[in-house]
Amino acid sequence: MRKLWIGFAAVVLASFAALIWVGTEIYQKQPPIPDRVLIRETGEVLFDKTTIEQGQNVWESIGGMEVGSIWGHGSYVAPDWTADWIHREAEFLLNHWAERAYKMSFDSLGIENKGALQARLVAAIRTNTFDPKTRVLWLSKDRALAIAKNTAYYSALFSKGHEQYAIPEGALTDREKLRKLNAFLFWTSWAASTNRPDKAYTYTSNWPHEPLIENTITPDAQLWSGFSVVLLLLFIAILVYYYLKNHEKGEALLKRETDPLSSLKLHPSQRAVLKYFVVISLLIFLQIVLGIITVHYTVEGQAFFGFELAEYLPYSVSRTWHTQLAVFWIAATWLATGLFLAPMISEREMKYQVLGINFLFVALLVIVLGSMLGEWLGIHQFFDATTNFFFGHQGFEYMDLGRFWQILLAVGLVLWMLMVGRHIVFAIRKKNDDKHLLTILLIAVMAIGMFFFSGLMYGENSSLPVINYWRWWLVHLWVEGFFEVFATVVIAYLFSRMKIVSVKTAGKTAIASATIFLAGGIIGTLHHLYYSGTPVQAIALGATFSALEVVPLTLMGFEIREHWQVLKSNAWIQRYKWPIFFFMAVAFWNMLGAGVFGFLINPPIALYYIQGLNTTAVHAHTALFGVYGMLGMGFILICLRLYSRDVWNEKLVKRAFWLLNIGLLLMVLLSLLPIGIIQTYVSIHEGYAHARDASLLYSDEVQVLKWLRMIGDIVFSLGIVYYCWFVVKTTYNALRSR
Repeated sequence: MRKLWIGFAAVVLASFAALIWVGTEIYQKQPPIPDRVLIRETGEVLFDKTTIEQGQNVWESIGGMEVGSIWGHGSYVAPDWTADWIHREAEFLLNHWAERAYKMSFDSLGIENKGALQARLVAAIRTNTFDPKTRVLWLSKDRALAIAKNTAYYSALFSKGHEQYAIPEGALTDREKLRKLNAFLFWTSWAASTNRPDKAYTYTSNWPHEPLIENTITPDAQLWSGFSVVLLLLFIAILVYYYLKNHEKGEALLKRETDPLSSLKLHPSQRAVLKYFVVISLLIFLQIVLGIITVHYTVEGQAFFGFELAEYLPYSVSRTWHTQLAVFWIAATWLATGLFLAPMISEREMKYQVLGINFLFVALLVIVLGSMLGEWLGIHQFFDATTNFFFGHQGFEYMDLGRFWQILLAVGLVLWMLMVGRHIVFAIRKKNDDKHLLTILLIAVMAIGMFFFSGLMYGENSSLPVINYWRWWLVHLWVEGFFEVFATVVIAYLFSRMKIVSVKTAGKTAIASATIFLAGGIIGTLHHLYYSGTPVQAIALGATFSALEVVPLTLMGFEIREHWQVLKSNAWIQRYKWPIFFFMAVAFWNMLGAGVFGFLINPPIALYYIQGLNTTAVHAHTALFGVYGMLGMGFILICLRLYSRDVWNEKLVKRAFWLLNIGLLLMVLLSLLPIGIIQTYVSIHEGYAHARDASLLYSDEVQVLKWLRMIGDIVFSLGIVYYCWFVVKTTYNALRSR
């Protein structure tokens, strides 16, 4: 065990050292925000630093990443504003020069004249004219005309609305705010189209793909993509060999004829936790309703089967609530599981545990409802910039809630950490065989409590690269990293208590699994940041280590087989059949959603073309719900099974299980994946802006695929109804019977 702990500590320390080093590089080498943007011929001031920074605040207030995307991060209905701005500016300049020189449009010119003007465009756009000494960005008068043209276009778009982009009329009408928003959009496009000093690639490593200005995939991205694939194959081979050689060496257990948990002592705090499951079921149901509304906006734009819903619930709000509720209910499920298992681990209930559980329950309701109201008010422009930052909409996907609600949630997580941690510490002090298993569980609990604070590491006026860096610390490390370690250890602990595996084997497996996952997962955070204004180190390390995240997922098939054998060989374990079935579904979606579909977009060369397309939505749905959602649902069922002595109506949960899994698969295969493949083809051949354009997304072929999603959505939604009804009914019966 000592070697395992040394390996775990070495991996964590070395990985965070690398992640923090890249973070310092991001701070130092991020795209500069000029103090002034001046026209070279006249000296006229176009924008200044304050205008650009406040423009970012305006963008955040209208929904930010929930209304289109910036640098590929955000929603999929509206365009990526960076790519769209670059393409429109390039087309304007080419046509402006063609009309002035040849009295005809650019498309009407001959090949030689086209080539000459495009070479001029590349030189004009990609040459870095920022002076680091005076912090002035110099632009030509022609580019100023292009900026004015784009400013007029986007001002009209956001004030008058755009049905195909699901932007309602009056989304933003204040002229000063529109001017600032355009300044910010210009800056994001400038950083993505202008070369870094003394480099042949832009601040975003030539993202987005735009043939007009020769924004193409860099050699670094191609090199590290190939290297990541080679590493993936190598480590899969090594891990499979290790697994096949060693997985039978665990301690053999006698086949038990009775349930080891049948005499489990229950405590008042565990009863107090059950109300969480009712509220979580309501949140799941509400999230799915909002998902139906959100996806329908992609076919009608402003309406829901003819009803002008966008007047009351615009797309930016419905998508915000849909994605945020997913994080809320999944996290709440896992936290409730920790509270439920705490007295089971220590075999006693600590003082004020019930009071703490009830306090956290009220706090959860306040944070969920308060943040949702604040986001609605923020998007409807009821707040000024600072008030919106604290109480409204921060504008960043999965981190939309205002800073005030973030702080409240952070305080609640610390309280949860203390409430669960003290039970684990008490159990560790007994120095039983499970001390190693409980120690890794304690580390996961502490990480969950503390790493949420990474989301507080940026301020109201922090730059976009810095915000994205810390945002992915939260979304990737907190949710995908330490919550997954927590889940792995909890399942290992439960199986050890059920005598499916020995305590010693469970401890070794938990530590080894955490080490393997974090070896790729911590530095793998950088795969979200390839093209976010970050230096090339993010591509090198992110590509290399994110490939390793997929390696443990290749063994899930073995785990499914072993769980299935356990189910068949022990009669009493049929009592836990459906919780284990949900854990088996987690293994399947871990392999497919996180593994196959995750690696589909992980290599830099893939993400360069398909970031922010429906291929991203494929991974998001199959990983977030397929893995973390199914896991949360399984946790609810295992807690209810441990508490309830009733015989379950298995028809409800059986229907829920199969409808959820079949529906999710149909949703992806019939709609999201085919649309993503079409977009990918267009992105590679014509440029990224074309792949996000309404002319493609509202083409007849894509519209048919959008409507086909209804098949999977209906099946999936029925599964949600069955599951939520089963949980509410079972929870009610459990409370009444005890």
